[in-house]
Amino acid sequence: MCATGAALFPAARAQAVSPATAPSPVAFGAHPSAAFLSKFHTGQTDAKLHAKSPEESRWLDEGERYSVLEPAQGNQDASDLVAYDTATGRRSVLVSARQLTPAGAAKPLSLNDYTWSADKQHLLVFTNSERVWRENTRGDYWVLDLATGKLTQLDPAAKPSTLMFAKFSPDARSVAFVRENNIYVEDLATGQVRALTTDGSPDVINGTSDWVNEEELDIRDAFRWSPDSQSIAYWQFNQSGVGDYTLINDTKALYPTTFHYKYPLVGTTNSAVRAGIVAAQGGATVWVQLPGDPRGNYIPGLDWAANSGQLLVESINRLQNDEHLYLADPHTGAVHSMFEDKDAAFLDVEAETRFANRYNWLSRGHADAVSTQPDLLWMSERDGWRHAYRLSATGAPPKLLTNFAADIISPVSVDQQHGFFYFTASPDDPIRAYLFRSRLDGTGTPERVTPAADTGTNSYDVSPNGKWAIHSFSSATTPPRYDLVELPTHRVVRTLEANAGLAERARALTGAVSEQFSETPVSGGVHLSTSITLPPGFDPSKKYPVLVEVYGEPAGAIVKDRWDGSLRKLIAGEGYVEVSFDNQGTPAPRGRAWRKAGYGSIGVLSTQQQAEGIRELAREHPYIDTTRMAIWGWSGGGTNTLNMMFRNPGLFSTGISVASVPDQTRYDTIYQERYMGLPKDNAKGYHDGSAINFAGGLAGNLLIVHGSGDDNVHYQGAELLENKLIELGKPFDFMDYPNRTHGIYEGPGTSTHVYTLIVRYLEDHVPSGPRPQ
Repeated sequence: MCATGAALFPAARAQAVSPATAPSPVAFGAHPSAAFLSKFHTGQTDAKLHAKSPEESRWLDEGERYSVLEPAQGNQDASDLVAYDTATGRRSVLVSARQLTPAGAAKPLSLNDYTWSADKQHLLVFTNSERVWRENTRGDYWVLDLATGKLTQLDPAAKPSTLMFAKFSPDARSVAFVRENNIYVEDLATGQVRALTTDGSPDVINGTSDWVNEEELDIRDAFRWSPDSQSIAYWQFNQSGVGDYTLINDTKALYPTTFHYKYPLVGTTNSAVRAGIVAAQGGATVWVQLPGDPRGNYIPGLDWAANSGQLLVESINRLQNDEHLYLADPHTGAVHSMFEDKDAAFLDVEAETRFANRYNWLSRGHADAVSTQPDLLWMSERDGWRHAYRLSATGAPPKLLTNFAADIISPVSVDQQHGFFYFTASPDDPIRAYLFRSRLDGTGTPERVTPAADTGTNSYDVSPNGKWAIHSFSSATTPPRYDLVELPTHRVVRTLEANAGLAERARALTGAVSEQFSETPVSGGVHLSTSITLPPGFDPSKKYPVLVEVYGEPAGAIVKDRWDGSLRKLIAGEGYVEVSFDNQGTPAPRGRAWRKAGYGSIGVLSTQQQAEGIRELAREHPYIDTTRMAIWGWSGGGTNTLNMMFRNPGLFSTGISVASVPDQTRYDTIYQERYMGLPKDNAKGYHDGSAINFAGGLAGNLLIVHGSGDDNVHYQGAELLENKLIELGKPFDFMDYPNRTHGIYEGPGTSTHVYTLIVRYLEDHVPSGPRPQ
């Protein structure tokens, strides 16, 4: 499940119906001020509050240069691929738009993505892309030969926009890609295309992923070239036996149409997943001999073990609390376990805790007489913190590399030349992030690299040679700034984007709002990270209405000291106090115990602590008007909004729930079972965590919003909740967005409509502005 509650109006899904004679969805009661609503028009909001970022760059020559796509001279609709010298900023054109114009075409290709061959003599261009679930991963590919200038389409006989994940072989002689669930290789010299797999079908998926593994384990590109270019390792998913889900489209044609796909609900059958190795010249696949039922385990990742003689395969059980790293023989498929990690709750195998390329192999040095197999850099919470370890293929105990009482927030890079591992962390403050580095030999303690002046949220893209980084910094009061810096001194070489004037434009639109952070005590000696945004002209002697934005689930934390130029400021600017808490069970860098606290009871602990948090905040701050309090959230935040309204009648007068999961048994296996276990083993937990079972407690105004085309959090759950509320005689309001997905953004005007809908509902039921105490 996406942690969409953390964004402005992220991806979401939910639906409900209003009581008997429902008002028009565009007019819940009296209209708020036209000036207020006009702020939510996307054009004006983007112009006033949107933070610019530099064009995406790619490191070249280990970091001595980087490439950027820029508008072509004299043609703003086309792009040149240019390079900048990192140290000096000297610009040169690598590939012009003219070179990217196919023979006989009137205009150049539109670049959705590009990659270089290892020898930098060929450029692979991804164009004409189409969306597959969350991302545009299907399209056409062209190869530009820089020596001859020849531009050639890969597999030109294929249907348009059907190729996926094309990538050069390490020797730059071939390109492999996926088409219609099979893996192919094209020889660049001859143009010959050969199929490496032929059993692909709607049920058998080679080289890419089924729905649930893509959504929850971030598996999309599911094949890997061997370093010697002789073999390809790949995932295969067999969806036969997985429940078939139907989405209904009532607006596409005269009669409703349906779309079917495989979606495993909790406790039901998963795809059978296995890993195979096939020769790049073709032949039979060698299947990796992983122990256990292929439908009872997942393969979060696989890659070659820094050589072509061994394949590393991750395997984790269905409960996601016991993971093995196996080294497989690509010729026989035989495996042996390199490392095992366990947790009483769950293991964190999600993408954000891994490197972009997932695996980093560390050289053991020439003096090592025991093994030439490199060590693996790995994240684990085995000591109570998310730390980095050095894993040996020899079976030696894991070696701790980040020796401090704090979590790694995110790994960044490895600089083997100088012997350092870079990562973000914030040992003393869970709402901020800074760059640290540790020695790869495990000596010493981590040292902070980010300057003290950059107090807030920092992120980095470090060059392969460890000398340079693109640094992004922002705080609640400082818009994003992007600098090219030198490491480890952090000397600014040049600023790439300063977002000059953004803070002033935001102030002109929202007024002088004040954003504060604190810790709110709740029962058990726990303190919740808290953000408070106060309206312009705030007077603590008066009473103000409150809007609480909630997420509360393990997929996201939302209290962070970073620039938020969206709903939070706009709402506060109209006379509301905007509040958020991060309860236990959210993925804050507060240690393993914090993150695993809600295991088996998702929705219960979060609601309890969020309720305690707002009560304590109101006790501490008399300016909070407890008669005018609303709560809203999206996705998991929509679910926690329902739980709050149903379990704490009267605490909030109004709730706005977008794209929620009212019944936890109606969500997918990987996400829900990770945090709740299997329904047959935790029936009480599933019951107590499902808001629908407590709908009788509703005592205020409730708006339910859902997209009927949500493939992630199904419309079905909203309909079941509607039926329950109708049965109980509980009035509520409902907005359906036809055929929109979890993000509810597709189609002209959709985002603006969602924003104004929520704003109208808030102002109709929770009047803005201060009142005397």
